[in-house]
Amino acid sequence: MAVSCFGKDKDEVNRMANAKVGEIITFKRDGESHEGSVTGVRENSVIVQYGYSKEKDEPLTTIVNHKNYKIKK
Repeated sequence: MAVSCFGKDKDEVNRMANAKVGEIITFKRDGESHEGSVTGVRENSVIVQYGYSKEKDEPLTTIVNHKNYKIKK
């Protein structure tokens, strides 16, 4: 996918770029900022692991639209 920079600043172009599996992203949920690792990429979103639940003994995962995260450098 080609990303055009015309009329956009560097941060906005990075935010628009699709993350790849293994990259770290930041996103907001319920007014809180979270950071997580991309475990899957879909056409309109990414699947992110952002923690671990000791109560349920499983990873905390969520789906984030490509418009709603930033790739951490």
